[in-house]
Amino acid sequence: MSRAEQGLRANLEYNNGVKANTAFYDELKNKLPNFFTADKLDEFGAVKELGSFDLEKFKASLSENNINELTSGYQLDFIGKNYAKKQAGERPTTVIVPDNVHNEKAENKSNKNLFFSGDNLEVLRHLQQNYANSIDFIYIDPPYNTGSDGFVYPDNFEYSDEQLQDMFGLNIEELKRLKSIQGKASHSAWLTFMYPRLYLAKKLLKDTGVIFVSIDDNEQANLKLLMDDVFGESGFAGEYIWKRTDTPANLSKKIKQSTEYILAYQRKFIEKFSGIKKNSNSNNGLMNQTNSFHKLKFPRNIVDTGLSDGIYEKGSYGTKSYKINLLKDTEVRKGLFIKEVYLEGKFKWTQENLENEIQSGTKISIRTKTFSPSYEKSEYDAETPPSLIDRSVNVGTNEEAQNYLFDMFGQQSLFTNPKPTSLIKYLLGFVLNKNAVIFDFFAGSSTTADAVMQLNAEDGGHRQFMMCTLPEPTFSTNSNGKEVPTKGGEAAYKAGFKSIDEISRERIIRASANIKAENTNLSEDFDGGFKHYRVVPAKQETLDQLEFDDNLQLDMFDNMLDDFSSDHLGVTGQASGFDTILQTYLASDNYQFDVPMKMIDFGGIKVAYVNQQRIYIITDNWQSENTKALVNAIGTNQLAVQTIVVFGYPMAMESLRELKIALKQLENNVKVLVRY
Repeated sequence: MSRAEQGLRANLEYNNGVKANTAFYDELKNKLPNFFTADKLDEFGAVKELGSFDLEKFKASLSENNINELTSGYQLDFIGKNYAKKQAGERPTTVIVPDNVHNEKAENKSNKNLFFSGDNLEVLRHLQQNYANSIDFIYIDPPYNTGSDGFVYPDNFEYSDEQLQDMFGLNIEELKRLKSIQGKASHSAWLTFMYPRLYLAKKLLKDTGVIFVSIDDNEQANLKLLMDDVFGESGFAGEYIWKRTDTPANLSKKIKQSTEYILAYQRKFIEKFSGIKKNSNSNNGLMNQTNSFHKLKFPRNIVDTGLSDGIYEKGSYGTKSYKINLLKDTEVRKGLFIKEVYLEGKFKWTQENLENEIQSGTKISIRTKTFSPSYEKSEYDAETPPSLIDRSVNVGTNEEAQNYLFDMFGQQSLFTNPKPTSLIKYLLGFVLNKNAVIFDFFAGSSTTADAVMQLNAEDGGHRQFMMCTLPEPTFSTNSNGKEVPTKGGEAAYKAGFKSIDEISRERIIRASANIKAENTNLSEDFDGGFKHYRVVPAKQETLDQLEFDDNLQLDMFDNMLDDFSSDHLGVTGQASGFDTILQTYLASDNYQFDVPMKMIDFGGIKVAYVNQQRIYIITDNWQSENTKALVNAIGTNQLAVQTIVVFGYPMAMESLRELKIALKQLENNVKVLVRY
């Protein structure tokens, strides 16, 4: 089943066949299709047997590069790892419900920033298509599994014991061990929770993308091994130590813990990770350097900047320097006109890196008779950052973050350990791109969104944030129907917040207002709003209806549209079933949330016309006159259409058949996808 064919029902069926190696198999087949045998098709063209990986062919290809043996080495193993891998390969079984009330406000209507309320694993699954290889920077502050931070493994193992045994080849004892992590805060439970989220997050990063993960010493060692497993050891960019407090607790007799760790990994290997830019107009950057042997050339010229006895003559090469200039050909002293210089030797710079750095303003000095280039430091240059993050690099503490939130909300302890915006701004400085897309799927108090807006206000950037957090309630309901604040949620509940995501969104709104009030010269296109979407499961009775015989009449699905409205799903926002289904389909069809779209009326029923190429028919009242109007518009070239997607449940079989027949009469080759 292709991604284009998926619907909620199709995803549920697909997930039943997902194995521990499905995600890796799909990724391998996508990257190395020439090592797979062809799929076997049935007489109707459907896949009845997947092609297999030709290991011998793969080994033969490796042997040509003197790799004669494949070895696995050591690896991280834990109870639930295969189950976590299966979760990484599954497709979403939730729907995306737009918050129309919020999104239609003037400050949010044309906004590119996004906020998702829901399980971040499901959100990551939804984003696999429309945001693959699109994210520049990810920062997450996941649960630390300290035993007091509220983390317990949330999965309820929806599969039967027999299914789990069959999926993973488990015996009775192994099945018990797997299920033992449910509702626990063990190391295995935490790793099982984190693995699929990191695996899917990696696929969202650009090749140049970087991810930062905060952690304390309780899971630091396991997180390092897990990140090595997911990103590869070569993706490790560094480990930073952040001084989180000036007043560590005195209770411990072993050590006063005042620091936390931040692990940095890159999507793809870059020789060196560095770059604290001193220039106020340019933030920190990634620099690629190597110590391997290369042939190096200066593409156009070298400018003599003052060495009195000429380039090729003896002189004080250690005291004066030459600059590289790529802007124009230049005549140097004594009539020497140089366009290219070829050098052999051991250099810090590859040719590509040399040219990229010079183009971005980096200064290179020539201080030796062999013309070996050196990096010349100045106030505008990028320096390798220290491993310690504290006030020496203008980064604050948890206490400062607490005070910041108190000033904003007038309430103490809304969050127990918020990160300061100065920390996130410091880390964001490693991304030079002022149009970067930043994602935080453990958003908490939305510190990351606040930091992004502050940076944009400071340097005129157009960075886009994407936040996600679980709508964890701040109260429970007792047997008498009375709401009782949860442990740790008292202050938030007292302040009127019924869930954590409400606080997160309100923090963005207030932070944006503060930035606008404090910056009188703020750019007119400053983006201080966001679009809000809830990612929620369908109700069980709706899911039960999805499992039907294709040969049955579909009259019983007349109300299926209403099943996906925000009211029926138990959330606010005034989204109709049409809104929910459309947004869910758009994400699965590789359309980002700001895709151009307009509503067009055909015979009294409006359909969504997306990106001038695709139409979505989501209605329970499609008739012959609607088909006639639509087909006429396509046939007379009033609009270009490649694909028509139909929500199949509420459409009468006769209406669907009539639509397909009418489209076949056209010269235009329009594909029809019916989804369930």
